[in-house]
Amino acid sequence: MPNPTQSDLHINVPLTNVSVAYMMDSSMFIADKVFPRIPVQKQSDLYYKYTKSDWRRTDVKRRAPGTESAGIGWKTDTGVYFAHVYAVHKDIDDQVRANADSVWNLDKDSTQFITNQLLLKRDLDWSTTFFKEDVWANDKVAGTDFDAFNDAASDPITLFDDLQTEFIKQSGRKGNVLVLGANTVSSLKNHPDLIDRIKYTQKGVVTTDLLASFLDVEKILVSYASITDVAEINDGRAQDEAAEYEFINDPDSALLLYTPSAPSLMNPASGYIFTWKGYLAGNNFGVKMKNFRMENIASDRIEGEMTYDMRVVSPDMGVFLKNASGRGA
Repeated sequence: MPNPTQSDLHINVPLTNVSVAYMMDSSMFIADKVFPRIPVQKQSDLYYKYTKSDWRRTDVKRRAPGTESAGIGWKTDTGVYFAHVYAVHKDIDDQVRANADSVWNLDKDSTQFITNQLLLKRDLDWSTTFFKEDVWANDKVAGTDFDAFNDAASDPITLFDDLQTEFIKQSGRKGNVLVLGANTVSSLKNHPDLIDRIKYTQKGVVTTDLLASFLDVEKILVSYASITDVAEINDGRAQDEAAEYEFINDPDSALLLYTPSAPSLMNPASGYIFTWKGYLAGNNFGVKMKNFRMENIASDRIEGEMTYDMRVVSPDMGVFLKNASGRGA
């Protein structure tokens, strides 16, 4: 069977732009919104980690006349990233294209469908890397370490005050991003203490912005993306009837993190996501779209690729709250 020649293969900039726009506008997915992206030229390389204690002590000494000042510095360690390439494609049959009202809509819709596939995969990997126990230095379990938020006697505001105090003591930074599962945010929004605090506001509704101010974080992200593992079958109706859907991230838990507004070698962070910019011809979002001809099946192929590697950089800059909603099993 004939294969596409090299001249047939190219990055489709307009379709890549459609994919990036979809990524930026898709509110259900959180992987790209929690940690800064670090575009890198090489697929694999070293990144630096700093010894925390070097930054948390002072070696300043009194200086006598005619003597040198005290010399200081910091030690570094290294970690290794490897930005894997993930890919998926959608074929547009010539007969389908000929019967379509708009050629552009077919290409655009296929691009958005492909991007959705890539984002599902990336959020899955984000969840298994970051949103679970035994990853961060601090794990708390509802019922043992704190009262679950669906318990009217619980005190989430005091809890997060205490968590922030410990966070600052251990890391020198304040937790500024809070990731909430779908049930967790619901339990918080319906907590009587929080409702009482906002009952005289104009809306009288606990929004995520209000929650962020009450819990003393800059940003709250809620993970609503859901997924099914049902295999594709020919009958679409039977496929939907067989499908069961689950949230990608544990809906009953929460994660408090510190993430800088921009990555820096001198800036600590809970984690980073490395994207292989060198492979993607300068695209910082870690995604590119290609289209090429598959003459053997009389179709145009639209193919999406995404590159990333997710790394926990500072385990002591994370607090995972298991079953915080109180609704988990």
